[in-house]
Amino acid sequence: MKKLLNKITELLSKEDNEPRSKKLYGLASLYNTPDEIIKAAAAVAGRGFEKFDVYTPYPLHGMDDAMGMEKPKIGYVSFVFGFLGLILVLLMMWWMSGIDYQNIIGGKPFFSLPPSIPITFEGTVLLTGIATTIGLIILFAKLPSINSPIQDTEFMGRVTSDKFGIVVKADDEKFIPDDVKLLFQTAGAFEIQEIYYRESNLTNKTPLFNGKFFVAIIGTAVVTAIVSYFTLNWVLYDVVPFDWMWKQDRIDAQSKTNFFPNNSGMRMPVNGTIARGFLPYEYKGMPDSSVRLLANPLAVSKESLERGQDRYNIFCSPCHGYYGEGDGRLRDQFPKPPSLHNQKVMNWTDGNIYHVITNGQNVMPSYAEQISVNDRWNIVNYIRVLQRSKNASDEDLTKAK
Repeated sequence: MKKLLNKITELLSKEDNEPRSKKLYGLASLYNTPDEIIKAAAAVAGRGFEKFDVYTPYPLHGMDDAMGMEKPKIGYVSFVFGFLGLILVLLMMWWMSGIDYQNIIGGKPFFSLPPSIPITFEGTVLLTGIATTIGLIILFAKLPSINSPIQDTEFMGRVTSDKFGIVVKADDEKFIPDDVKLLFQTAGAFEIQEIYYRESNLTNKTPLFNGKFFVAIIGTAVVTAIVSYFTLNWVLYDVVPFDWMWKQDRIDAQSKTNFFPNNSGMRMPVNGTIARGFLPYEYKGMPDSSVRLLANPLAVSKESLERGQDRYNIFCSPCHGYYGEGDGRLRDQFPKPPSLHNQKVMNWTDGNIYHVITNGQNVMPSYAEQISVNDRWNIVNYIRVLQRSKNASDEDLTKAK
């Protein structure tokens, strides 16, 4: 183990001792107080330098203005991905709860916005944070160019502890070493350093594919896998008994229980319970004469009549006949119904006909279980067409010609 630790230490310190080239990266200056560094940053920016940066051990209010920095673009990245996270999480909740896996919970809607807000908030914050971090590292910190020449320098050690510093890069168009040094001295710098490139900085090798980086990634993955394996397969079961809620005080479907007197786990619905999406028929069991306020909600259209004809031929024509004359196909094995063209039925409202289909009448049973609500109204519209065809007026005959 000691040899392994020494080897890791050797690998980590190998690049720290890398020799510097003779190519100048830039000039760095050090200052003692926040006021001095803000004054120096304003002076550098005022001279028109563009390729420079300020290093402080903690954030300084007003530094952005002193450096002449424009409004950062990272806010746009955060907003776009935060809004994307909001939309994606809402779509996920809508699909899972409202479409793919519907659960009836206390009569609540399958998908509702208020209970989805907490998860939507978490998803928005999560994607915003990830996008902001990645944006800062990749778009603004220029990953994978992480092998900066100022790393492991005395300057970096000072500005990350108790001093403040500025680095003006040598590739700036206005960079003249003597002028920059004079500017630093005028601004109150107590020390000026020359920073040179490492040899590795001058090659085209991408630091992202550095061997140490891959060793760190692989090592992290191996350690994470080992720790996760022992945690999930040993610690949570043997050290901290955790059964993942497999053992619960619940009653399973079709199971026996001692909680109820009849020892049955499954219970009948409470009296008056109404199924989701189902509206009880208010005239159930009443005679057709009591139906007065039941109106046809469907307009007469080609689609309605075609659907009504299809349902009528399947469910009604065996007894009533294809034209509603009571001449069905049951060969007197069942009492014949009256004609739909008699005066009583002709004078009925649409609601009366719908009531008979829904509630049944005399020997005719209810068809509420077999025919949906809309299809019953479609049948009513089709019956009206049959009645009109058998009792056409002169005007109807003229139009037909």
